[in-house]
Amino acid sequence: MVNNSDALIQRIEQLKKEKDAVILAHYYTTPEVQSVADFLGDSLALSVKAKEINSKIILFAGVHFMAETAKVLSPDKKVLIPNPEAGCSLAESCDAIEFAAFKAQYPNHLVVSYVNTTVGVKALTDICCTSSNALQVVESIPAEQPIIFAPDRNLGGYIKKITGRDNIVLWNGACHVHEEFSLEKILELKKEHPEAKVVVHPECKATVAAVADYVGSTAGILDYCGNSEASEFIVVTESGILSEMRRKYPQKSFIPAPPIDSTCVCNECRYMKMVTLENIISCLENESPEIVLDEDTRKAAERSILNMISI
Repeated sequence: MVNNSDALIQRIEQLKKEKDAVILAHYYTTPEVQSVADFLGDSLALSVKAKEINSKIILFAGVHFMAETAKVLSPDKKVLIPNPEAGCSLAESCDAIEFAAFKAQYPNHLVVSYVNTTVGVKALTDICCTSSNALQVVESIPAEQPIIFAPDRNLGGYIKKITGRDNIVLWNGACHVHEEFSLEKILELKKEHPEAKVVVHPECKATVAAVADYVGSTAGILDYCGNSEASEFIVVTESGILSEMRRKYPQKSFIPAPPIDSTCVCNECRYMKMVTLENIISCLENESPEIVLDEDTRKAAERSILNMISI
């Protein structure tokens, strides 16, 4: 007997063939959504993959800025997003008009923006970056060149500390998930699991990153856990990654770090969880909602992303 989830997955596979569509999904989506993805990855990998895809349709199972990025890099493709309401608290913390005014205060600064931004902010950016390559991007810039880093103050602060560059100005933005991890509860978990390694995403606060055995992107965290001799890990990032961790390393144990408020599921991105099998089916059937961008803005944003990819 085929259950409802199996029937939905079968329908999605059928539609992908009929529509010549490829599904890209982020690690933070639900396990069910990840199971129908043709390519699963973090922001950097998905950005590169979007440019390489030959299919007519790209369905982006993720949040709005990711689908925008795919459209920026693949203007000749139809790019769909299952739920256009799936935004990003970090991207929304940096309004393009406000950022343009901020940028004007620092006319000699080069702008490095995290990929978690709107296409409007990317158009104001010199080089994009992700958590995977932010350090590499900043280190590619001459040390004497002042930088604006946007929008994540935690990632920017982490890079500023590692590089020792005092000429980095930070935009004051943050991710609602990574801001909410409790240092005290992580330390309590560490006492309960003294052999566990603490792995932390750099979007977390500096006090949380300071107790990590490893700080890195989702892809970096996955690699670290695979290469480490440890068998137990306290995972301080969005809990959607746990599905891929347990799939890849079934012999290891992964403990999700708790948020400050134990009454809410704050270690989950509510926006990523808005993507479902049902709205993927509807999106493919109707070939809508579609990402449509102003061409001048798209070209300006593309330059900043290609500058990143070329490094």
